Amino acid sequence: MSTRSYDRGVTSPARAGAPVSARGTRLNRRGLETRQHLLEVAVRVLAEGGRDALSANLVAKEAGATWGVVQHQFGDADGLWAAVLEHLVEQFRPAAPVLPDADVTTRVAGVVDLLWNAVDLPASHAIRNLRLGLPRHTDELEAAYPRTAEALARWDRQWRSGCETAFADLPVDPVRLRRVVALLPGAMIGLRDEEHLVTYVDMGEAKEGLAGAITAYLAG
Repeated sequence: MSTRSYDRGVTSPARAGAPVSARGTRLNRRGLETRQHLLEVAVRVLAEGGRDALSANLVAKEAGATWGVVQHQFGDADGLWAAVLEHLVEQFRPAAPVLPDADVTTRVAGVVDLLWNAVDLPASHAIRNLRLGLPRHTDELEAAYPRTAEALARWDRQWRSGCETAFADLPVDPVRLRRVVALLPGAMIGLRDEEHLVTYVDMGEAKEGLAGAITAYLAG
C-alpha cells in the first residue's frame, strides 16, 4: 500500500457526518432508507459469494433498484464497495478486547477468541469475498478502486490500533506485536476454512495451539 491518502486517514464527506449522495447533497428519509437497503443487500450478496458476487449491477437487481439509483447514492462500483466497508465498520467492529490487569496469556486468548468467532460471521465473509474479487496488487487496487482502497486501509489501521491498545500496558516487543497483528487474521481464516472441510483434526486444539505459540512469542 502506498503512503498516499490511504495512510493519512483522509475523511470523505460521507464519513464527516450524515451520509450524502454521490454529488454531496443531503439525503432525505427515503434516500437514507434506500441507501441502507442497498448496503444490506450488497453485504448479503457478497457474503453469499459466487462468481458474480462482486457486481454492483447484481446488487442493484437484488435490491430492486436501477443502476441510476446506485449511481445517485454511491457514484460507481468503487463508491459502493467503499460504502459497504464503511457500513461494516460501523455495524461490526472487530476491536481487540481491553483486559486491564490481565497477563499476556489471557489477552492473547481474548484476541484469538474474538477473531475465531468473528471470521465466520456474514460480515467477515462479505469482506473476504470483496477482497477476493478486487485487484490483488495494491497499486492496481488504488488505481481502479481508490475509495475502496482507502476504506480497506482504514479497516486495517483500526484493527492494528485496537491490538496495540489491548497490549499497551504490557512489556511486549512492538515489532513482535506488529507481526502477530499481521499474522492473526489470515491464520484464523485458515483454521476456520479447515474446520468447514472433512477433517479428523480437533480445530479447538489447533486454536489453542496457535494461542499458545503467540503467547510464547510475545512473552519471549
